Amino acid sequence: MKKVTIHFAWFLVALLLISACKQAENTDLKDSLTFFLSFDEGFNADYAKGDPNIYTVPSRQQLDQVVVGMHQPAHEIIEDAGKFGAAFRFGSKSDTTLFFKAKDNIAYDPSNWSGSISFWLSLDPAKDLEPGFTDPIQVTDTRWNDASIWVDFTRENPRDFRLGIIGDMTTWSQDTVGVPVDSVLARRRIAVDDPPFASASWTHIGITYEALGGDQNTFSLYLNGEKIGTVSNVNDPFTWDLDNAKIYLGLSFIGSMDELAIFNRPLSLEEIQAIYQLEGGIKSIL
Repeated sequence: MKKVTIHFAWFLVALLLISACKQAENTDLKDSLTFFLSFDEGFNADYAKGDPNIYTVPSRQQLDQVVVGMHQPAHEIIEDAGKFGAAFRFGSKSDTTLFFKAKDNIAYDPSNWSGSISFWLSLDPAKDLEPGFTDPIQVTDTRWNDASIWVDFTRENPRDFRLGIIGDMTTWSQDTVGVPVDSVLARRRIAVDDPPFASASWTHIGITYEALGGDQNTFSLYLNGEKIGTVSNVNDPFTWDLDNAKIYLGLSFIGSMDELAIFNRPLSLEEIQAIYQLEGGIKSIL
């Protein structure tokens, strides 16, 4: 009986240590968070270091016509349809553009920018998406190929899923002399053929980036807690007019999104896996 009691005591100690480690990990994640959007409280961010409001413009070419709020009737929040709580359903392909302001919501640094982005998607790319490229998220002050972070689905079935992190166009375009542009851009992308997306389930996307704009930079893509690929040493400048930088959502996208979170440092594989396995999502650690 004494031996059983000792073993049980050690078991309890082990459980307490595991619990303490999880609490410390959650605290670190919480302290690193700069932006979080659950869609449970509406279209605006639950937590934001910067402006929490969502904005709508008729198109990317009409940014002078911006209005506060979500003004696209084909899109909606659907209660109890998300990975956790509500989900944002992008109902049709549209020129109408939604964004959040990046200033302070992303810990941008022109010479040494590091961070992470986490979110969930639910869709069947082959059935739900209309022809053409579609970016569920794109972060830039100008366009997709000029100091930008994005994920997209390629234009035709079977569709690849890709992460692109592309520095200043004035720099990388110099590499295209005598070389196809796509081969230059391919060095700045991670592509996944036959990605694990489905309309009846949720797929977690994790993006980490370190030292963008400086030497020895790197970025990685994770799907469902598994590292898919890493790109290193593409040492382009990454220059923003921060007041014009935006977090664009659902560009030509049809499908559901949940739990968009942005962090001010590159998360480890273990932290990405912890987010993927959180029973209550990011909201549970706030």
